[in-house]
Amino acid sequence: MGIVQRQGLRNTIISYIGLGLGFVNTALVLPNFLEPQQLGLTGTLSSIATLYAQVAAFGFASVGIRFFPYFRNPEARHHGFLPLLLGVPLLGFVVVTALYFVGEPLMLHWYADDATLLQPYYAWGAVLALFMLLYSLQDAYLKGLYHTAVSSFIQDILQRLLIVAGALLYACGVLPFSGYVVWYVGVNGTISLLLTGYLAYLKELHLRPTRAALQIKPLRELLSMGGFTLLGTLSGTIIMNIDMLMVGAQVNLTAAGIYGVAANISTALAIPARSLNKIAFPLLADYWKQQDLPRMADFYRRTTLLNTAIGCYLALGIGLNIDFIYSLMKTRYAEGAFVVLLLLGSRLFDSITGVNGLIVVTSPRYRYDLIFNTSLSILTVALNWILIPKLGISGAAVAAVIAQVSINVARTWFVWYSYRLQPFTWRIPLVLGIAAAAALAAWLVPLLHSLLLTMLIRSVVLTAVYGVLLLLTRAVPEVNGLVQNLARKLRS
Repeated sequence: MGIVQRQGLRNTIISYIGLGLGFVNTALVLPNFLEPQQLGLTGTLSSIATLYAQVAAFGFASVGIRFFPYFRNPEARHHGFLPLLLGVPLLGFVVVTALYFVGEPLMLHWYADDATLLQPYYAWGAVLALFMLLYSLQDAYLKGLYHTAVSSFIQDILQRLLIVAGALLYACGVLPFSGYVVWYVGVNGTISLLLTGYLAYLKELHLRPTRAALQIKPLRELLSMGGFTLLGTLSGTIIMNIDMLMVGAQVNLTAAGIYGVAANISTALAIPARSLNKIAFPLLADYWKQQDLPRMADFYRRTTLLNTAIGCYLALGIGLNIDFIYSLMKTRYAEGAFVVLLLLGSRLFDSITGVNGLIVVTSPRYRYDLIFNTSLSILTVALNWILIPKLGISGAAVAAVIAQVSINVARTWFVWYSYRLQPFTWRIPLVLGIAAAAALAAWLVPLLHSLLLTMLIRSVVLTAVYGVLLLLTRAVPEVNGLVQNLARKLRS
């Protein structure tokens, strides 16, 4: 087994563990240790730092992956690639940091109701952004070296465990809240330092700059590619973080904390799609290379059907048991229950429309993906700006639903119009009908004296009705195939 296969297998295992751990920690564990306002503060700092680091990096994390093969030469220390990869973003960080501190009065003005809470930690946002920047650049360098498993473990598992450890120290009275914030920032510094140590261990920490780095690829070409990439990655980052920031600014940090937990609960629906995308991306790229549109069409339909079946089951499992989930947290967080239901609908629609975004980004018309991402980020900001003052945290969720539905309809139409590919078959409405029947059966289970017992019975009914109907109707052939394979193994 080659290094790429070994790293891919390790990354898959780490990714599943990390996604599950992330859901449990951010949706269930941290809300028991921290108040909504405290989670809102740390979430806001993290979102600010993420945008900050993206702008400073100027797309060089992606540039590093794209252009490293031209520099690869272990004997020549990769022609000074690492100092170049770090140097331009660090110069960008100096510029963005100056703007960040000059803009402090304006930023705090946006958070007028909570400015006194945010101000003592404002400088820590810059430190956090620096650590995030360094981590992303070193991670990109390691990807170019085909050493990704360690960085995945550090980010997906170790970082999450360390953050929970800090929250536990706060809950036990060992740390004050200010100490927890410093711990949170320090965790990001720790994982960045661990990557530096890992590079040194691999004997790939080449920090001496050379002129050869500017001769292999002109700096202008790197900056041009970086600028294009920045627009795409920044749009994605805005889409992922702007609702949290705008809830904090237009309502308060407490509302941001409640909204953040609700958003984290709904991310359980995205876990299968994220895992699928890691496989789908290289497959779709290969189909485009071979111009094999029939196989791409088949893959598009089959993955959409599978995503719909899994997405419906997870959405119903969470939605029907939302009271039990919130019973595991502090009472105040339950204000986000309706937000969870809205966001589940948004993510489910994303599943039902399939891998349209990946088809666009791997296609010859990949530049249109930038148009879609930019349009989505603008639409998301505008809708949040209009709806949050009127509806509070529910407004942010409604904005997410409208934006997600709109962009997926546009992408699906674009893929059909450009390449005559569409993901829908008669099996999709059949799966939706089965999901509705299973939901009704589980919903008819009366509320018992114990929310835990209610959750268990509803989950059993949902699973039984949904599973049996899927098998009897053969709505998803892959499910029948899986069951038959398991039955054969059991018989043998």
